[in-house]
Amino acid sequence: MNLQNEKCVMIIDENLPLGNIVNTAAIFGVTLGKVMPEVVGDDVIDADGNIHMGIIAIPIPILRGNPQLIKEIRQKLYEPGFEDVTVVDFSDLAQSCNDYDEFTEKMAKNAESDLSYFGIAMCGPKKKVNKLTGSLPLLR
Repeated sequence: MNLQNEKCVMIIDENLPLGNIVNTAAIFGVTLGKVMPEVVGDDVIDADGNIHMGIIAIPIPILRGNPQLIKEIRQKLYEPGFEDVTVVDFSDLAQSCNDYDEFTEKMAKNAESDLSYFGIAMCGPKKKVNKLTGSLPLLR
């Protein structure tokens, strides 16, 4: 993977409580790290000889969104031409579950159209990611 040609972003519903925003970003980070381990840099050593685990080697801006916008972008990512974009979404259904088995069972019984997204993360070719997110402001 050529990191110069890749871009990762997270779009999170700006209206969520701060705890839900942070939780959503954390979930995206863990999942992206699993799916794309090549974006995590090597461990580093400080001047005292202490080891610090590698962190992501590219920036991931967190952008402002709302449920409708996030859903629209998620729908576009299902379309042909976006197969090379890695996508992680997090919904109200996922947030409501107490464990992964419950999440799996509930997801199997709900259509995608029933989901309301807290956020979406994507990594892929810069041009494609920018096409979907280039005009979105940072979440501050």
